Order: sequence, then C-alpha cells, then structure tokens
Amino acid sequence: MRTWLTQHARTLAATCARFARSRMASLLNIAVIGIALALPVGGYVILGTLQHLARTHGSTPQLSVFLALDASGDDAAAVRDRLKRHASVLKFSFVPRDQALRELKASAGLADVVDSLQHNPLPDAFVVDARDGGAGNLQNMREEFRKWPKVAHVQLDTAWATRLDALLRLGKLVVLLLAAALGIAMVAVTFNTIRLQILTQREEIEVSRLIGATDPFIRRPFLYYGAVLGAFGGLAAWALVWAGAYVLNHSLTEIGQIYGASLNLRRLTPEESTGIVLFSTWLCWLGAWLSVQQHLVAVDPV
Repeated sequence: MRTWLTQHARTLAATCARFARSRMASLLNIAVIGIALALPVGGYVILGTLQHLARTHGSTPQLSVFLALDASGDDAAAVRDRLKRHASVLKFSFVPRDQALRELKASAGLADVVDSLQHNPLPDAFVVDARDGGAGNLQNMREEFRKWPKVAHVQLDTAWATRLDALLRLGKLVVLLLAAALGIAMVAVTFNTIRLQILTQREEIEVSRLIGATDPFIRRPFLYYGAVLGAFGGLAAWALVWAGAYVLNHSLTEIGQIYGASLNLRRLTPEESTGIVLFSTWLCWLGAWLSVQQHLVAVDPV
C-alpha cells in the first residue's frame, strides 16, 4: 500500500512540475476549458434565477371552487374542512353568494342588470391558492376538487403556468444540449493535448515498454495530467461564473430598485461548485484516457 501511494505521489509531483515547465500552454488550456464549462453553468444559474423570480414575484396560482346552487351551510363547511386539511392548499378564502352579487353589482355598467334579476344566480365559492404553481399540480387539484360533494365547477386559468413550464423546460433543454456539446469539446481538447505530449515522449514510452513497463504505469502520468487540468479548468469556470454574477448583480440591483423587486443572480451552492470541479476533472480524465489508450493500441509492443 505504501509503495502504491508513493508511486501516485511521485506521479502527481511530476505532473505539477510539468505544469510549471509549460505555464503558458497550461494556462491557455485551462482558460479554454474554463470558458467552455462556464457557458452552460452560467446558463444554469440564469435559469435557476428566472425560476426563483417567477415563483417569488409571479402571481399566485389560484383555483375558484364553485358550489352547487342548492349547497347548504353544512356543505360549505365540509368543503372548508377538506381544504384546510389538503396538503397542496396554501390558503383559501370563502366568497358567499351575496358578497359575489354585491361585487358584481358594483362593477361598472352592471347595476341595472343585477337589479333586474329575480333571484341571485351566483353560487358560494372558495378561492384557493396552491403551494405548487406547476401546471400539472394545478390540473390534479382541479380534477380532485371537482369530485367533492356539492362542488359544481372548478375554474382554473393555467395558461400562464403552462407557458412558464414550457419556457423553463425549453431553457433546461438548451442548457443540457450546450453542456453536452461543450463537454465533448473539453474531451477533444484534452485528447489533443495529451496526444501532443505522447508524441513528444514517444521514444521514452517505447523504451519503458521494452524494459517491462505495464500499460497502467504508462497511462498514470497522462491521466494525472488530464485530471489536474480538468480540476483547474473547473475552478476557472467557477471563478468566471462567480465574477460574472458579481458584476451583473450591481446593475441588476439598480434595476430592481426601480421596479421595486429584488433582482440578483443566485450563487452556486457548495455542492454545485464541487460538482462542477469533479465533472470537469472527469471529462478531462476521460479525454486523457482515450488519447493514451489509442496510442497503446496503435503501438506494437515489440
């Protein structure tokens, strides 16, 4: 175990020395990887911010539950109790039929029409605010409420919620496609970088194989180089996203003050930041492995 750890420690030290010897090339590779990874991460941050703003400042999704005209006070109380116990209901208010008629009468141009009515045609109703404004959840609540006793109709305007969900799904798809495309680009960059290093050390690799070096021994320094390159690239991407959010938040704060809203790009959580670095490390390790593996397969181990 100690020998294994010593070998890996020496390989890591040699990799760091190689970075130090070729600072400019290493910095350029790190910059390319950082920019490539920062684009989808930045899109993810913007999408999360828009989703938060929509939930915070958007209109609260509501359902109007209309009771049957022959519903009694006990029936209304039973519906009220069910709404209180419902996990998806944030809050609700009861609108008696007499109050609804008065509000209708107060509307411009409708007083004469209401006075001509022989009886009140409006039912008692509950206005319900949902905890989750997703279109699917609102539809499920609507279907459930319609089956309750003495509920005649449930009115729901899901047009805005449906449009919001569609836009968020489109945004997530765009970010995923961008991440996939740039992830392939990161693998390609690492592949070519390691390929150039293999070409410069071709004779050294051939001599090592002649004296009995195994494939894992030959792979190890290149895999370490790719992993370290990816780790630094992930840190560069995190720094770019953090700096971009810091700069933009100053302007967004001023705009938010004008409109009376809090506009700020959200910060990456520690878990998300760690995931970015690990994902970048893995992608570059994969590019290095593919490059070395191609060389080992192509070379005839005489």
